[in-house]
Amino acid sequence: MAGKVDLHTHTTYSDGALTPYELVIKAKKAGIEILGIADHDNVTALEESITLGVQEGIEVIAGVELSATVGDRDIHILGYFFDYQNPTLLDYLALFRKERLKRAERIVEKLHHLRVPLSMDAVLDQAGVGSVGRPHIANALLDTGLTDTYLEAFEKYIGYGCPAYEKKFQLSPEEAVNIIASAGGISFLAHPGKYTSEAVLMQLIKGGVDGIEVVHPSHSPELQEYYRNVASHYYLLESGGSDFHGGKKNDDWALGTVTVSESLVDAMKRRLFA
Repeated sequence: MAGKVDLHTHTTYSDGALTPYELVIKAKKAGIEILGIADHDNVTALEESITLGVQEGIEVIAGVELSATVGDRDIHILGYFFDYQNPTLLDYLALFRKERLKRAERIVEKLHHLRVPLSMDAVLDQAGVGSVGRPHIANALLDTGLTDTYLEAFEKYIGYGCPAYEKKFQLSPEEAVNIIASAGGISFLAHPGKYTSEAVLMQLIKGGVDGIEVVHPSHSPELQEYYRNVASHYYLLESGGSDFHGGKKNDDWALGTVTVSESLVDAMKRRLFA
């Protein structure tokens, strides 16, 4: 019987709770044989993870998750099988991380105007070596007692449309796709069921995305079937995984449970290397 495949996980180099070592070991215990690590705007975890994967008998696939913007909404583009040492890619990612930090600083400033005394140091402590993001701000608000729950931080302060919300650095989906392609990789629209209208989905397909993340914890069986049919109709690849972060997200159940078939990885390799 083929092993489990999870193409969407995160480490401490973005907003995950586990180090690359901890994630690979946990994935192995969960029965995963092919693991995609797709940190936000960061590929630092990949070299260590790939090396450890060889030792542990797990194929670790190079991944990344880029944030793009359509209109006034954020969408995410996943990249796989690229050269994670590509200088152009690394320059772009360094820029994105710098812009993430600036955004976090603007959010903290807005919180201060709302009389929520969160310090930037508390946010940076949460981020550690990772790319700073709103999850770190939410965790800092929770740990300093400024919100009662992680979810409340988003619903009350930093979620889209909330008083401390700040837009991300403006990157179009087409630009994200081109960045991944320039490093030799393929791109997928991440968890479209969370935010993507049919019009936006068609825009992304026309913009050159290679595939759709069909399987995700936020996708019902009906949504999975819908996106699977879309992928088939437009000759797109499929991907999927747990979007595992660990920690306060309480999503440990998903690792080893929300998985896909190895045939999807084979299809990606055929598209790239045949």
